[in-house]
Amino acid sequence: MRFSHILGTMILLAALCGTASSSQARDTDHYQALKQFSQVLDLIEKNYVQEVNRTDLIHGAIEGMLNSIDPHSTFIDLDKFKMMQEEFQGEFGGIGIQIGVRDKRLTVIAPIEDTPADKAGLKAGDIIIEIDGVSALDISLEEAVSKIRGPKGKAVVLTILHKDSQAPEKVTIVRGTIPLISVKVKELEPGYLHVRVTDFKANTTEDLHRKLGEYTANTELKGIVLDLRNNPGGLLNQAISVTDTFLRDGLIVYTQGRDPKSRKDEMATKQSTDVTCPVVVLINSGSASASEIVAGALQDRKRAILVGERTFGKGSVQTIMPLSDGSAVKLTIALYYTPSGRSIQASGIDPDLELPFVPAVENTEDGTEFRESSLSKHLDNPNGATLAGSMENEVKDALAKDNQLRIGLSMVKSLPRFMQLTN
Repeated sequence: MRFSHILGTMILLAALCGTASSSQARDTDHYQALKQFSQVLDLIEKNYVQEVNRTDLIHGAIEGMLNSIDPHSTFIDLDKFKMMQEEFQGEFGGIGIQIGVRDKRLTVIAPIEDTPADKAGLKAGDIIIEIDGVSALDISLEEAVSKIRGPKGKAVVLTILHKDSQAPEKVTIVRGTIPLISVKVKELEPGYLHVRVTDFKANTTEDLHRKLGEYTANTELKGIVLDLRNNPGGLLNQAISVTDTFLRDGLIVYTQGRDPKSRKDEMATKQSTDVTCPVVVLINSGSASASEIVAGALQDRKRAILVGERTFGKGSVQTIMPLSDGSAVKLTIALYYTPSGRSIQASGIDPDLELPFVPAVENTEDGTEFRESSLSKHLDNPNGATLAGSMENEVKDALAKDNQLRIGLSMVKSLPRFMQLTN
């Protein structure tokens, strides 16, 4: 007994000494690294061919350090931090485009619907080669955003290599005011809605509930086609609350950092705003981050059918950490997992029905359909139903040109009742 006690004590002391030794080694390495950084900083300040600003050097060093970790961790200076806050809370001047770095190339994740970038023909997967004649090779994401944004009415020239093209082209885009309208609702047929969520801003869930409430005040909701195509993501809490709209209980998503104890579960709760009708979700390669959380949760929980193409595959969580001078660090702190435990990082989410987007073939040379309502002095429908120049005509054109939306509507109309939420 005495021997075992002595032995246990010796083992404990050895462990403590080992821990102390490891800690001292880390402290020594830390000191040496800081010493090396200080030496390089001093050498640049004293010997560089031109006078340099110390703050700029330090900011550049921090940015380089973070960029070496992963494509999403980065340094955000004061001006860029203010710009980021504007993006989530108010209007800003720009072209309306979400970009990222893929294979070291500046790539369009998704254009925001009805913005200058969207109208100029930019698509998910396009590569930005130059910005105003300056190479975008090895440019940081934050620098690219800063260059592309700017005052309303001022043009930016992008050299674009479209994903389906062999040669780049220059595209001149006049910047506009980018509104933060992230939810668009349109009736496809009585009782069936096309709900388009373009990204996840601070007011996305509130806007969704308001627009659905306005519709259901007068019409029974029979089904929703939830469109997350080209949705680049946004705020995690908004993705969670939007998903919660379609679930009564259970797991939505969980995040897991380096520490095994850091797991955080996000759960659905029963609410008066819950949507109980069948749901089809449209996805494509431009569906990223927060939109993948929504799609993955609804798929895993058997709450919706996913139609379209495999998603982008951004399964990491970033947090913004303000610094004392007003700048900030955006740091990847965790990965998120769908309810079944899937990480979609670099793999994406596969749809239940693989359906590539197929551009529609126009019916006439000028791209318009010719029917009775096109005739001059045609008789109106006695019930007041006319397609010419109406919302119904817009919907019909959208369905004719969008095979994914068309199939989504057909599927949501035929989904069995078990796809509905019950009490």
